[in-house]
Amino acid sequence: MTTRGLIVVCATPMGGHVGPLTAVGEHLASQGWRVVMITGSRFAHQVTAAGLEHVALSGVADFDEKDPSTFTPHLDRYRGLRLSRYQVEQTFIQPITAQAATLAQVLAENEVSAVLTDGTFAGTLPLISRDPGSRPPVIGLGVMPLAQTSCDVAPTNSGLPHMAGPLGRLRNRLAHRMVRHVLFRATQRLARHRIEESGGRLEGFVLDFSAQCDRFLQLGPAEFEYARRDLAPTTAFAGPVTARRSRPVPQPTWWAEMLADPRPVIHVTQGTLDNHDLTQLVEPALEALADSPVQIVVTTGGAPADELVRIAPENARIAEYLDYEELLPRTSIMVTNGGFGGVMTALRHGVPLVVAPGGEDKPEVAARVGHFRVGINLRTRRPSPQALRDAVDAVLSDTTFADSASAMRDAIATYDPFAVIDTELRHLIQQHPPDPPAHAIPTPDTDAPDTDAPDTEENLP
Repeated sequence: MTTRGLIVVCATPMGGHVGPLTAVGEHLASQGWRVVMITGSRFAHQVTAAGLEHVALSGVADFDEKDPSTFTPHLDRYRGLRLSRYQVEQTFIQPITAQAATLAQVLAENEVSAVLTDGTFAGTLPLISRDPGSRPPVIGLGVMPLAQTSCDVAPTNSGLPHMAGPLGRLRNRLAHRMVRHVLFRATQRLARHRIEESGGRLEGFVLDFSAQCDRFLQLGPAEFEYARRDLAPTTAFAGPVTARRSRPVPQPTWWAEMLADPRPVIHVTQGTLDNHDLTQLVEPALEALADSPVQIVVTTGGAPADELVRIAPENARIAEYLDYEELLPRTSIMVTNGGFGGVMTALRHGVPLVVAPGGEDKPEVAARVGHFRVGINLRTRRPSPQALRDAVDAVLSDTTFADSASAMRDAIATYDPFAVIDTELRHLIQQHPPDPPAHAIPTPDTDAPDTDAPDTEENLP
């Protein structure tokens, strides 16, 4: 097959981001594009197994999400928006210089038709700030709830419930002002510094990254997002992308037994990242449902399962991983800490949820689960067994939740994300023909000392 050109895909090195963007890259490669994917070194095998070329990030940008102490060592010091700010700075702002350097090097060595970027890969902002005629087009891909300032929506990760009407808009405007000018003022200054040392300039609020791309495609349905009268005109909803499975997941020995059991299946998971402490959600769920007439099916997301098996009640079945395409059609409820990808997968199968949100974007996911009545938001990462039992009983007894989840499944089925991506790519490339490599942005000095002392970790309030 003749290569159509080169597409660069950029992904923050976190499984929930790399998975869907790898699937997008694999699709583009199947359409004849040469695809280079910039992400963490830990994902090299996953990327190359999908038929893509891998370029590793370096320095602080090449962090390992499996070991949060290496890039968010003071996580336990923060709560609420202060926690959100700390995570944003450590995970998305500090890596900008190194991310931009890697991207600049790829652009300098290749004629690039377009850049597709994870909506949290802020190292593309220096490129975006250039004149559109002097760079390849940039398409952002959203793999978390849409983060875009709006008078109709509270600040991202604020924990504030959605509120419509004039009072809600007033509350939101005041909250956004507080976030921009007080709580995230140092974050904005740090982002500006990182982008400027990478040869670019910051246009607008850094958390409005989605509104700054040439086109931003939210990899989720519009039906799972709050209505915004001021949605950026460059934003569109493409629907969720199913992440590529790197290898088959073998069925556990108890699989046939589970299928023959008529009791409803309650699937419990803390995902594949925030699974180092199963006392947060998995163990309370086992206690909560031990004497309930259900089957508890737990996945540990790769965490050791031996201890869990030892304490599990009679009606529980444990595995490190399971094939969701086989499990979820049999599942009545998913109990989860609210990862966006996992929730989208559950809703793609019409499975209602009980969510005990952890950190990062999970409170926003949980808020939408509650708002759209596709499940119950427990509003805490450490729910009591009684709260979990009550929530599961409520979802099982009230058909509203299952009906809403089924309606969301039907809505998701109307989307064709790869077709949307292909169309947007074609339109943007026609408007912006590829630049020769010599026009690439300057490679920033990733070893330059950081003299912006007020924005260092030690000086954060």
